Amino acid sequence: MLNYRNNRLFVEGVPVSRLGKRFGTPLFIYSKKRIEDNYNAYRNAFSSVKNLICFANKSNSNRALLKILKNLGSGVDITSGGELYRALDAGFNPKKIVYAGIGKTEAEIIYALKSDILMFNVESIEELELLNRAAGRLKKKALIAFRINPNVDPHTHHYITTGKSGSKFGIPYEQAVAFYCYATTLENIEPAGIHCHIGSQITEVKPFLLAAKRVKKIIDELSLCGIRIRYADLGGGLGIRYRNENAPTPKGLARALSGVLKGFRGTIILEPGRSIVGDTCVLLSQVTYRKRVADKNYLIVDAGMNDLIRPTLYEAYHDIVPAERPARAKVRLDVVGPICETGDFIGKDRMLPWLGQGEFLAAKCAGAYGFSMSSQYNSRTRAAEVLVDGSKAVLIRKRETYADLVSKERR
Repeated sequence: MLNYRNNRLFVEGVPVSRLGKRFGTPLFIYSKKRIEDNYNAYRNAFSSVKNLICFANKSNSNRALLKILKNLGSGVDITSGGELYRALDAGFNPKKIVYAGIGKTEAEIIYALKSDILMFNVESIEELELLNRAAGRLKKKALIAFRINPNVDPHTHHYITTGKSGSKFGIPYEQAVAFYCYATTLENIEPAGIHCHIGSQITEVKPFLLAAKRVKKIIDELSLCGIRIRYADLGGGLGIRYRNENAPTPKGLARALSGVLKGFRGTIILEPGRSIVGDTCVLLSQVTYRKRVADKNYLIVDAGMNDLIRPTLYEAYHDIVPAERPARAKVRLDVVGPICETGDFIGKDRMLPWLGQGEFLAAKCAGAYGFSMSSQYNSRTRAAEVLVDGSKAVLIRKRETYADLVSKERR
């Protein structure tokens, strides 16, 4: 999806510099084919078992991208009422929607019940009881899965580790059977599934395997209690290659889990997000100024931490490359943005050409938690988004204007 031709960087059949001149920068540029290939990798890898691939909406919620996945047969994993609205607006079948998140409000629960979604991934007894009351008022039966905390270390950044003991997410592994037994006593609740999500950007299969084994053990214990689990939701979290990671493929994940899943006659649900959209996109920016301070070189670009917060928030690495490779020596430099924060950077200590004003740089793997975590900090307008399909490019989100910054405010 991303390659150089005659020293010009292309996304599919379109040079990114051409898109920068046409649509302006900062600019998120996505490859439709890469999205399709990544989704199909999951579908093919798990084709031997009954499955439902639910794209993690939080990673990227652009309507055009959601529609691509919907048309491929995907379901969707949501974490808020807003994400439910986006999923329904994109045309997803409600029976392919699973609702996660530890803080669902009563209004959000009622919205989801009225929308007739497949299942709620429940994270506390109080949430379960609120769901039971709301379903009773609507004369509905709510299908639920408890989110189990299996106390597995995924060996990823501590901000995106969610399955270890002491995490705010899920219910303790040791209490799972008791929680399910209590759920069976509630008139408007049907325990139908089990859910587990241990973190994000996981680059080895062992944590997934350990979590799946613990989930399967609970399923077997519940069966002895007369509780049949029809959906085993193993969450998402499979990592991608940002720098030198050797993340497993969906096929490798399926192979590792095959022994554990053998004998389970229900539906396996997976919730990939980053591994579907992460490597499908570059964030294109333009050099505004060059600056030398003591022994430091800076390229100041027009994309900042409000556009791509991952380097600042997670100390995340995004490879940065020039849109057009010049015949110039590389120098060690920092790529920084215009935000009034020392922590505003896209990349540090990179070997790059000493590009001039107006030249373009592309930060790779910006498709997941790029635009979805962007903001208007420093009253900066949010970037535009473009989808490339072969030799065609279409604007899928307009760049905000200054008027958008105050459009919801009142005097």
